[in-house]
Amino acid sequence: MQRIRVATSILLLVAGVSAQADPAEDFNTLLTEAWEWQLVESPVFASRLGDRRNNDQWGDISLAAYERRHTEQRDFLRRLRAIDSSRLSAADQLNYDLFRRELQDDIDSYQYKNYLMPMSQRGGVQSLESTAETVRLATVQDYEDWLVRMSRVESVIEQTMELQEEGRKTGYMPPKILMERIPDQISSQLTEDPESSPFYIAFAEMPDSISTEDQERIRQTAKEIIDESIVPAYRRFSRYFDDKYLPASRDSIGASSLPNGEAFYEYRVRSFTTTQMTPDEVHRLGLTEVKRIRDEMQLIIDELEFSGSFDDFLNFLRTDSQFYYDTPEELFNGYLAVAKRIDPELVKLFGKLPRMPYGLRPIPDNIAPDTTTAYYNRPAADGSRPGYYYVNLYRPEVRPKYEMEVLSVHEAVPGHHLQISLQMELEDMPDFRKYSGFTAFTEGWGLYSESLGYEIGLYKDPYSRFGALTYDMWRAVRLVVDTGMHYKGWTRQQAIDFFKDNAAKTETDIINEIDRYISWPGQALAYKIGQLKMLELRHKAEQALGDDFDIKAFHDELLGGGALPMQVLETRMNRWLAAELAGNND
Repeated sequence: MQRIRVATSILLLVAGVSAQADPAEDFNTLLTEAWEWQLVESPVFASRLGDRRNNDQWGDISLAAYERRHTEQRDFLRRLRAIDSSRLSAADQLNYDLFRRELQDDIDSYQYKNYLMPMSQRGGVQSLESTAETVRLATVQDYEDWLVRMSRVESVIEQTMELQEEGRKTGYMPPKILMERIPDQISSQLTEDPESSPFYIAFAEMPDSISTEDQERIRQTAKEIIDESIVPAYRRFSRYFDDKYLPASRDSIGASSLPNGEAFYEYRVRSFTTTQMTPDEVHRLGLTEVKRIRDEMQLIIDELEFSGSFDDFLNFLRTDSQFYYDTPEELFNGYLAVAKRIDPELVKLFGKLPRMPYGLRPIPDNIAPDTTTAYYNRPAADGSRPGYYYVNLYRPEVRPKYEMEVLSVHEAVPGHHLQISLQMELEDMPDFRKYSGFTAFTEGWGLYSESLGYEIGLYKDPYSRFGALTYDMWRAVRLVVDTGMHYKGWTRQQAIDFFKDNAAKTETDIINEIDRYISWPGQALAYKIGQLKMLELRHKAEQALGDDFDIKAFHDELLGGGALPMQVLETRMNRWLAAELAGNND
């Protein structure tokens, strides 16, 4: 018996030593488990990537689920810290640091209870049907899964109201000025005819590969679900929202007015910029950038020999019909033409281009009045769906032609589609890095890409050049107004006026943008912070390498590690630059 105990002890000791001897295996096991956990907890995200195992689920957004996920993330972090990262390869040490950062960021965010405000004027439970645009609907099974998802909309609405009610009781309420936009959005779901429902759009045109009999059956089931489940659920939600939630929403707009609001906003600044910058530092940087760009704008006004003031010129751009299309169709075709001009020029700037294609789509009519000028949706990881560049066709008379080139560069190529698709195609990279990232990098790249328009034959006339500067100014203004509203006590009107005084955006765009910043504290800061770092790194490389600077090699290296925090990106590019200099000196 004694010998058995000794032998057992030795085996346990050996097993323990063996486990400790391979931290790489432990780390990769943890990454695999955590990624699988994310796919299970976020089935819509999984569907968008092409993982259809839970294609009929929305995900649990109950209060209990948020608490459970927080506990489980803390456990992942505990397990991660138990791994000796010093014994990992250099690549895995970076993966370790990024995974730890991602986990810690999510854990830190929980205390601020932002999840108790689960909707904004830009989206939420009122527009669940838009999910159909981001998942594959190509087979009978795809449609069957979507029908089951539709039948579970009622549960999502109930859980949303649970979160909102907890927020109402504890003081976590969104601004009233934003919530006043929501009733009209909900009303679009309250249709008498199911074929007029936003949820029915997905069934209007179905693939020819699906038999007529199956199409009729699927459509009939969809109409029954809309009539018997979806519309009644939205009616209940509408009553709750109008009677209880909207009246209780807060009159203030800044995040600092929330419980622990100043700390919440300081956290958001650090999280979105991936820096240790304070809100005051960001605000001062914004004012400096606004002045710099304003001076460049004035040079173009002088070039055009415009006789009025800066304000007069902005008003001229906003109101003169020569700068606008008459119809949504003309506007959409204009965007298509711009995209076709850009695509063949990319080989001048990149050694590696993505395999995944992209397309253009109009922003859905029911959300277009309350959302921004454009946005991008990534492709499916399995290639079943391309990336999509969505453009706002609502009121073409406020969508200027001189912005179309710079907007397309940012949202499509060489901006978001190129960067995100290349990241998804990177080999030997864990999934959590392929399919997520850091806003300062992704949006910083989008804004940096706008400057590349000059190098691929865009911005040939003064108005397009002014449009490019307008977009740069727009992101500089964000640094000022976001910190102003959320940290320095600015009113919404102050922010609107500052924006209007410095950028040639139309009033509709300006108001929607300001309301977006109110609903999404800190996110808008990431663009300019990321862009400035990338421009700094390029300037440093150009100065050091001189005539040996290769723009293709620089871009391939910058994008070759996927989205990274700014300090990590700087370390990567400094290492590349040192290698380039050493190679040139051989």
